[in-house]
Amino acid sequence: MGERGRLSEGLRAYWLIAGMWVRSAMTYRASFVVTMCGNGLMTAMDFVAILLMYAQIDSLGGWTLPEVAFLYGLSATAFGIADLVLGSMDVLGSRIRDGSFDTLLVRPAPVLAQIGADRFAVRRLGRITQGGAVLGWALTAVDVDWTLPKVLLVPVMLVSGAAIFCSLFVAGAAFQILAQDASEVQNAFTYGGTTLLQYPPTVFGKDLVRGVTFMLPLAFVNWVPASYVLGRPYPLDLPEWAAFAPPLVAAACCALAGLAWRAGLGAYRSTGS
Repeated sequence: MGERGRLSEGLRAYWLIAGMWVRSAMTYRASFVVTMCGNGLMTAMDFVAILLMYAQIDSLGGWTLPEVAFLYGLSATAFGIADLVLGSMDVLGSRIRDGSFDTLLVRPAPVLAQIGADRFAVRRLGRITQGGAVLGWALTAVDVDWTLPKVLLVPVMLVSGAAIFCSLFVAGAAFQILAQDASEVQNAFTYGGTTLLQYPPTVFGKDLVRGVTFMLPLAFVNWVPASYVLGRPYPLDLPEWAAFAPPLVAAACCALAGLAWRAGLGAYRSTGS
């Protein structure tokens, strides 16, 4: 079977498994609505903290509240999409420990699709809704001379950012196979990464900014392209074309994550359970 056939098979398996969990969640619709709203309110606390800071200051690292809200909305929404699609990957470590991962290996469906759709939680739409609401407000509040490239760059940032975060989930899952656990290490890069990107790069040291630009390219989720949209200096004085690089960065991250997953899966040794 070629790559296209495996991709088609994987997507089909993913939607079948995810659909099963969605139907299960929708059996108790009132509970689903309450849980989704609660999820949105919990994630909103991060933005409330930003609002409390701006109640005492006029700018943070030289960035105004609408500008930081723009960063926050992009990061939260992109991560929310990735978390909805592959957020269950952090359970892989526990599956390896209890031996249930072996069951997935013998099923006639791609393992990555099975893990990604495992316990698919529609409640995570709350994070996307809350992040999208902040982004919507920021788009109306920022002082930007909107041009066609800037308008088009916003959805490109969301899609590319979601793909970059998805690649982190997959790479983290591959690491869990090798380490037998390490979900907290994965969360440090995924959940920790989105929290980092909610603040302007000017509040962090240059070494950290270099690390999340050239080593773990989270800066291309929002810092770099958002600087172009807002007319601000690029982090690390990057060239102007770097603002349009997120799709290329996302493609490279996904390719590397795919290789890491194959290597991790190839190195897996059963627990014997």
